[in-house]
Amino acid sequence: MRKAAFLGGLAAVLVLPAIALPTMAWAAPVLMISLDGLRPADVLDADKRGLKVPNLRKLAAEGVYASGVRNALPTVTYPNHTTLITGVWPARHGIASNNTFDPLSQNMGGWYWYASDIKVATLWDAVHKAGRKTASVYWPVSVGATSVDYDIPEYWRAHIAEDAKLLKAVSTPGLVDELEAATGRQLVEMTEEEPQNNVARAVFAEALIKAKKPAFMTLHLAALDHAQHGFGPDAPQSRAVLETLDGLVGDLVATARKAEPGVVVAIVSDHGFAPLSHAVNLQSAFVEAGLITMNERTGRPSAWLAEPWGGASAAVVLADPNDAAVKARVAALLAKLAADPANGIARIADASEISKMGGTPQASFWVDFKPGYEAGGRPGGPMVSPSGTKGTHGYFPDHPEMRATFILAGPGVPARGSLGEIDMRDIAPTLAKVMGVALPSADGKPLL
Repeated sequence: MRKAAFLGGLAAVLVLPAIALPTMAWAAPVLMISLDGLRPADVLDADKRGLKVPNLRKLAAEGVYASGVRNALPTVTYPNHTTLITGVWPARHGIASNNTFDPLSQNMGGWYWYASDIKVATLWDAVHKAGRKTASVYWPVSVGATSVDYDIPEYWRAHIAEDAKLLKAVSTPGLVDELEAATGRQLVEMTEEEPQNNVARAVFAEALIKAKKPAFMTLHLAALDHAQHGFGPDAPQSRAVLETLDGLVGDLVATARKAEPGVVVAIVSDHGFAPLSHAVNLQSAFVEAGLITMNERTGRPSAWLAEPWGGASAAVVLADPNDAAVKARVAALLAKLAADPANGIARIADASEISKMGGTPQASFWVDFKPGYEAGGRPGGPMVSPSGTKGTHGYFPDHPEMRATFILAGPGVPARGSLGEIDMRDIAPTLAKVMGVALPSADGKPLL
């Protein structure tokens, strides 16, 4: 793969001369495939790493790619996938984390599944408004997305086979039956995150492309993320999963180009990955400080003044953000925890810093851990213990390990090579320009 020199970050990218485009309006169809947890170097330095990803490397050689994508706070799946389709940070689009803030544990582990929680326009909205068809398979925050014409959203509750019935109920009426008949596969085959489940998603997506020829299609493949959590980002098992996904990408691109020869392919990811070794029991510290009251019978909080929310970085939400006394207590507790190197805390951000990073205004503080540490553990357990998984993400976006991936290839996209490091907010307006639609609410700017 031809690679241009690293351009020294976003500032360098912004002074690049514009890529010459045809004088006619660009209105190409776009297939956007998210490979959850894909690190840029796993493609760009695949030979050095001994990875066989020929399809991803070919796409990068055919078009343009980022040496790294600076992503949203926190660097977890749902906020970043929403930034990818809106061009704004979580403070504006409203998807603050993966799971909703649930201080009394009443939401049964619920996530931000519902498109109604997105507060700004999406690429789906822009394409649908232009009178063109949209489609999506397993994209986060897409349940009830009225501008997705053909939608199988990412949704689960129990992680059992019964979830397939629920997933069918929230998908576009008739679509699941049509795709099951076309593929000979069953919806239940795609409802977990093992490689075979992602294969089933890709098969459904190919059938959808053939049948409907959408102008904009989004697909989320999460098996790499799942493997890296379980085995670590450089484990043989994780590498094998990535190579499997590369094969799926090749099949998907071939199908899309046969259906629509002018299709532009965008390969994206939401975050990178770091090895994990320690869990830090923030919740117990808040309980001991009298900021959370636990119900001894249920083992869940019964009352709270302030509570942490997150993992590799953790927002701290106050029941009353204007309560100066509680805020001072929280600040003192966090300073004490950060002073002990054993707790692995890299930084404490206040509301002003959070605002500058585009994080949710719900947070009065935000705790960022050093790579290798994350919030975890059970109430009453030790302050620091071995982590239950081998890899994670979610740290502040300035950690280089968290950089995400962007590759763009297709007719009209010149083989320009590296764009350097880019801002994730620029991806949605770039794709809007490719598709010839307007996304004025985006904060980013087209890269082309």
